[in-house]
Amino acid sequence: MRVIHVTQPVTAGVAAVVLDLAVAQQRSGWSVAIACPPEGWLAEQAREARIEVWPWAATRMPGPSSAVEAVRLRRILNRVAPDVVHLHSSKAGLVGRLVLRGRVPTIFQPHLWSFQTADGLLRRACGAWERAASRWTHQLVCVSDDELAAGRGVGVSTQAEVVCNGVDTARLRPGDRATARARLGLAVDAPTVVCVGRLAPLKGQDQLLAAWPAVLATVPTARLVFVGDGPMGDPWRERIAVARHESVQWWGHSEAVADFYTAADVVALPSRAEGMALVPLEAMACGRPVVAFDVGGVRQSVAGTGAVVPAGSVPALAFAIVRRLADPCFAAREGELARLRAETLFDRDRATDQIATLVEKLVSPRESV
Repeated sequence: MRVIHVTQPVTAGVAAVVLDLAVAQQRSGWSVAIACPPEGWLAEQAREARIEVWPWAATRMPGPSSAVEAVRLRRILNRVAPDVVHLHSSKAGLVGRLVLRGRVPTIFQPHLWSFQTADGLLRRACGAWERAASRWTHQLVCVSDDELAAGRGVGVSTQAEVVCNGVDTARLRPGDRATARARLGLAVDAPTVVCVGRLAPLKGQDQLLAAWPAVLATVPTARLVFVGDGPMGDPWRERIAVARHESVQWWGHSEAVADFYTAADVVALPSRAEGMALVPLEAMACGRPVVAFDVGGVRQSVAGTGAVVPAGSVPALAFAIVRRLADPCFAAREGELARLRAETLFDRDRATDQIATLVEKLVSPRESV
């Protein structure tokens, strides 16, 4: 079995899913390659795992450069000659399906549909493209029931399966909060909210900042720690007064996110849209309650082990955070349930096994012909 994963994102959730799949498939004896931009976390980690990496220079957004990207990807696929091509996220889904046009078994995994992040005419155009591209998609993989429903809602009719994201529950485990805070240099006794993610409009950290004054009004010793970097860090700090408050810490990028989950009393996910975010699953594996807006995949992942509040409702977000900071015993009980749910439903091996089964089903009929 020769499989190639194609992705433009090389950091954060999509990259983590790609790497997990590639490593698991390689361990099972398959020949696995990844085509992605050559600089970044994914390429580095894949090379360390001795996974074949094909440099594919690609930008995040479609445009005139997409034609050149298609030529580059065609050359890579011709050299690799894969049995299955697994396309991750919108850009690879666009370029890859235009190049392949159904000639090789093709899996497309949106990780959040392109039309869900667009408005007006662009939203309709993205939906029309996804409907058209269905004919070149042998297997659609959605990371949540919400994501599949969104695709069906715009007329995507191809064969589909929901394979929820998974995390390494053996590595991500509950730990001692005080020890983690001491290791990170955080205040040991302060009620602490942690928000992990790229600083970008889609991730909604500005909505969490809008809720923060209400949290401080009830829990004045509370601390808010943002872990991640991105284009909106400086603009938010300039425009939003509370972003410069002494209770708010902008940590930047960190490879030790497990320490931050362990250090947290509450993990917040204020996203405006998601497919199924890894952050709640990682926090749950670490035994921490999650407070999140009700966007794609959140209710399915968090369920009753935290708070899922109406999307965009800043007062509801603040109230849910305050309730858990003010009642540590309640938050601890939620954290215990969250750990159990993560182990039972969202372990990484379950997800990689499901994908392997889908790949084998795609190839088997062709081998028997």
